[in-house]
Amino acid sequence: MTSPSLNRDILRLAVPALGSLIVEPIFIALDSAMVGHLGVTPLAGIGIGSGVLNTVVGLMVFLAYSTTPAVARLYGAGKTSGAVSRGIDGMWLALGMGAVLAVAGYLASPWLVSLFGPSAAVAEQAEIYLSLSMWGLPAMLVVFAATGLLRGLQNTMTPLWVAGIGFAANALLNWLFIYGLGWGIAGSAAGTVVAQWGMVAVYVVIAARLARQHSASTAPSRAGVRGTATTGGWLFLRTVTLRTGLLLTVAAATSLGTEELAGWQVVFTIASIAAFALDSLAIAAQALIGRYLGAGDERTVRLILRRTVTWGAAAGAAIGALIVLTSPLAGAAFTGQWEMSWLVLPALVLMGIMQPLAGIVYVLDGVLMGANDARYLAFAGGIGLVPFIAYVLVLLMFAPTGSWGLAGVAAAFFVVLMGARFLTLGRRIRGDAWLRQAA
Repeated sequence: MTSPSLNRDILRLAVPALGSLIVEPIFIALDSAMVGHLGVTPLAGIGIGSGVLNTVVGLMVFLAYSTTPAVARLYGAGKTSGAVSRGIDGMWLALGMGAVLAVAGYLASPWLVSLFGPSAAVAEQAEIYLSLSMWGLPAMLVVFAATGLLRGLQNTMTPLWVAGIGFAANALLNWLFIYGLGWGIAGSAAGTVVAQWGMVAVYVVIAARLARQHSASTAPSRAGVRGTATTGGWLFLRTVTLRTGLLLTVAAATSLGTEELAGWQVVFTIASIAAFALDSLAIAAQALIGRYLGAGDERTVRLILRRTVTWGAAAGAAIGALIVLTSPLAGAAFTGQWEMSWLVLPALVLMGIMQPLAGIVYVLDGVLMGANDARYLAFAGGIGLVPFIAYVLVLLMFAPTGSWGLAGVAAAFFVVLMGARFLTLGRRIRGDAWLRQAA
């Protein structure tokens, strides 16, 4: 593979992946605005309900991350029929897991909402939203797995179209149900459930067509489902370590004060937006590494590693520079208060400086996923939590307040935790063991 053709392949996969990643947060903001016009109580209710739902869905993202490299390796080995079957196995696993979680989540919705200690009125709204939304959970997970199937086949454009059309339909349905039929917050949940199952219907048609084209089985395979579940289990643990880090930073910011917590929300919202661009490169790395490992082309695999790491660092530097340049305005843009701008300024500058490192970490994460090195990713996540937790405990002991306290919280995530991941993943990638995991 030549250098220009590799660059084209990275962009061909990463740009549509970025588009599909940013569609959902745009819709969530629109949905929140629709519910917000119903009043403060429904908005607070959807805040709790969507928080619980997003946590569950976020932990299940391994269904895409475990399906993509498995399909890509078989595709790269010239076994397209097996690749399609493996992706369909992932969809069956997602459907089964989603059904169990939907029933359990529906029954547990009142208890889950009560954990937040809301008022009775807010709790009622949150329970309505969460209990209805649970019936869309199987569809969300099937969409994850189906997206992983297409990414493994080196196709990120179709998921972009499905996501774009699906979320546009979601917005229209929500408007119809919330305002047209007067269902209130229940309309928001119902619109999402209908749209998600509509996306599943599209993916089922796509998967069936692929199966016919390549003479692949559409019945679940015990070996395929078990393989996806095993890899997914390690990736689930890896995701848990990251979620633990996020929750601990929120807890640390909360302990510093209400203004610091609000400031951390601004900082991490900007960080999440930056993460979409970097994650699109990780998705490209997953798909390409899996494909060429399947083809047994180790030379190209190492070329992809070097090139995607370079892209990750460069993208991180560009995003970081933009964050630093706009940091004096960010707080006021989110809250309308210039005092908030000065509060978040040091934290945003620190985050911007660390973005090149974050870009490398995201890419290395994708590379090791593509190589099926999920067990090491889970191990590295646990190791990274050790210095992170120690740092947070020291931070809580000294309890600095104001802008420097918030900068201390930012350092916990973007310097300590991200730095630990950089060291552990970088150590792994310098050896050869990760290249043997795909077998």
